[in-house]
Amino acid sequence: MIKVWIDDIREAPTGYSWCRSTRAALRYITQNKDYIELIDIDHDAGDYQEDGGDFIGVLKELERLSRNPRWAPIYKELIKTWKFRLHSANPVGVQNMRAIIQANGWKEVF
Repeated sequence: MIKVWIDDIREAPTGYSWCRSTRAALRYITQNKDYIELIDIDHDAGDYQEDGGDFIGVLKELERLSRNPRWAPIYKELIKTWKFRLHSANPVGVQNMRAIIQANGWKEVF
C-alpha cells in the first residue's frame, strides 16, 4: 500500500512517496490509484503553484473524477477506501479541504 505526501517544502516521512506539485500528485495518484492507502496533504503549493495551483486542487479533481459519469465507476468507491490527513498550517485552507472530504464521505485521519 502507498502513502502519498503532497507538500512543496517539507520532505516526506520515511515510507511515503513525495509529490511537490498538484499536477505531479494527480499523475502519481491516478497511476497508483489501486494501491493508495493514505494521502497526507498540505494546502499551499508555494513555488510549485505554477504547476497546478494549491493542493486543494488535488481534492477538487478527485471529487470531479468521482462524480464524472465516465470515471465514477472507477473512482467513487475507490476513494472512499483511502484515508486523508491534512498537515497544512493554513487554517482557512484546512477548513476548505476538510469541507470537500466531508461532503464526499471520505475518511479523514488525524
